[in-house]
Amino acid sequence: MKSQLILISGPSSSGKSTLAQAVYHSLDKKRTRLLALDNYYRDLRHLSPAERAQRNFDEPNAWESERLLREMQHLIAGHHIHMPRYDFNTHLRVDSTQIIEPAPLIIAEGIFALCYPALNEIATLRIFVDIDDELALQRRLERDISARGRTQECITQQFNATVRPANRKHIRPCCRNAHLVLNGCESTVSQLKLIQEYLHQIRT
Repeated sequence: MKSQLILISGPSSSGKSTLAQAVYHSLDKKRTRLLALDNYYRDLRHLSPAERAQRNFDEPNAWESERLLREMQHLIAGHHIHMPRYDFNTHLRVDSTQIIEPAPLIIAEGIFALCYPALNEIATLRIFVDIDDELALQRRLERDISARGRTQECITQQFNATVRPANRKHIRPCCRNAHLVLNGCESTVSQLKLIQEYLHQIRT
């Protein structure tokens, strides 16, 4: 069994995860897998907590891309993988991995999903979700304050220091690798309709 891979990329807080969930729930869950590629952030346990906090997490080399590509190739070839699990609060991988079984359709989302040519080559559908930086910051503040216990000052400082420059240098240029470029301000229903239309076209 050879699976189809859908990659969803875009700036932080553009709505990638929400869209990926919507695509997943619109399909047969027994035949679909949903992966958060942020789990492939490199483990930083060789650094002190203070040093980890100062690392730039908005560069493509922040992900262990070699392992990511290898495991996506295994998965779409019909083999299970042991996907790492990443803790954003500590910037460490937890000790246990998650077993992902193969399925006909794999949906994988993350900010660097379209940054690696070799990964792009094995994807059936590549989607880029874009959003204005100011709205992205607003969404990031809401998420990180409530879910990750961070302060507004810390979030804003990181956004201006690394996230905004990375959007310009690394993330948005990857939209040229996408089959579909979607507006992160549009409703999920509208985005999902465009994806379903595209999938219908390539299947007929």
